[in-house]
Amino acid sequence: MTATPLRTAVVIGCGTTGTSVALALTAAGIDVALIDEDSQATAEAVALGAGAAWTARRPPADLVVVATPPSEVVDTLYSAQSRGLGNVYTDTAGTKEIVSAEAELRGCDLKGYVPGHPLAGPDAPGPAAADAGRFAGRPWILCPYETTPDWALETVAALIELCGADRLDLAPHVHDRIVAELSHGPHLVAAALSTRFADSSSAFLGLAEQGLRDAVRTAGGDPWLWSDLLAHNAGPVADVLERMSDQLAGAAAILREGDDSAPLELALTLEEGRRGETALRQAGDLRTTRDAPTSGRV
Repeated sequence: MTATPLRTAVVIGCGTTGTSVALALTAAGIDVALIDEDSQATAEAVALGAGAAWTARRPPADLVVVATPPSEVVDTLYSAQSRGLGNVYTDTAGTKEIVSAEAELRGCDLKGYVPGHPLAGPDAPGPAAADAGRFAGRPWILCPYETTPDWALETVAALIELCGADRLDLAPHVHDRIVAELSHGPHLVAAALSTRFADSSSAFLGLAEQGLRDAVRTAGGDPWLWSDLLAHNAGPVADVLERMSDQLAGAAAILREGDDSAPLELALTLEEGRRGETALRQAGDLRTTRDAPTSGRV
């Protein structure tokens, strides 16, 4: 590992993501301070070994990581910069276009701010599920401004390296389209599917096979955190849902018409779905193979 410009850090937000970042940095020898509006969350993160509670006596950190819900990022960033908490700032929010634009409109210091998003699953309240290895081998997307200086990028790149993630630079709107397709839209579909079973009897649900449980698993996420995330990516998510809705409406029409060609028409949709499942599975297998330790490697 090359010499890092990162020696001290402040993490604002002690949810799963923020605490995981803090645990990874602390394990790498970085001096980490923690801030959260919920003092209990801060205390729990400290008890996990993620760092120490921030105090006003601490000098500005090399890096400040804002790990709050998307709707809170810009206010938190502006406040942290106004207080001089650090030299370089980044965030972990799952949407980027609105956050990036609002930071500019708010008058945040864009030279020291690099918008980011680790693709390692959604955040959750509190640090209980935090894991220092949460980001290992995962993509960590950066959406720098055109004017972002190299020194700021180098500091955030050091964060990504210390967390074991793989840096990928994207334009904010490209990032938001990707996560709408791969995460946000599918989450709402899973939630819509699982609502049908909210008031069903255990005897009925006991007949469900594992495939259904797998299909709705992501619907178990925190609804408030997810609603904040989805609202910040409204346009791309709506586009995904409309395309899915059109596909389902088409299948429903085929079934209602009951023509002799129905099996063939449905098979075309099902075959396309099978190709998509195969592509996703193969991509996952490739990532698993790539990330697996090789002989002689610790």
